Amino acid sequence: MVDSYSEVALRIRADLSQWERRVFAPARDDLTEEIYSLKREVVEFRDAVEPLVPVVQEFAGSREGWHKEALPCFRDVADHMQRTNTEVHSLDELLNSALDAHLARVGTWQNDDMRRISSWAAILATPTLIAGVYGMNFTHMPELGWVYGYPLAVTVMVVAAGLLYRAFRRNNWL
Repeated sequence: MVDSYSEVALRIRADLSQWERRVFAPARDDLTEEIYSLKREVVEFRDAVEPLVPVVQEFAGSREGWHKEALPCFRDVADHMQRTNTEVHSLDELLNSALDAHLARVGTWQNDDMRRISSWAAILATPTLIAGVYGMNFTHMPELGWVYGYPLAVTVMVVAAGLLYRAFRRNNWL
């Protein structure tokens, strides 16, 4: 039974290695539910293994009622059980770390998205500001009577938006 627990721990470690690779892959997949599901399995596994450790250790330490030939076998089983218990705790800690790393990456993705949204908002706000000023219909705006006033205003809007777009692209915000 203890050896089958060791095999289960090895399979869980293989699954964990696969999830770790996916967490640090360049793709933007949300793996939170899958990682948490594997963590839940590890917790159930830990709950199955932990209570057996003191029982098996007592068998290995007890000399009453056992043949001398059986004691090394019990010690071997206790050693395997302790190693499996240590492995399960290690898997649990690694899963915590993988989940934390994944959540940190999700936060970074959200920051990148907010940067992009903010960049586009700034690009669109500049022409809106200029058009808003001209929409106030002041009576003494020199550009209103000028033949090139409208084309100049549109050109300023396009140039300002273009310069903002270029600056945001250079800074990798877009």
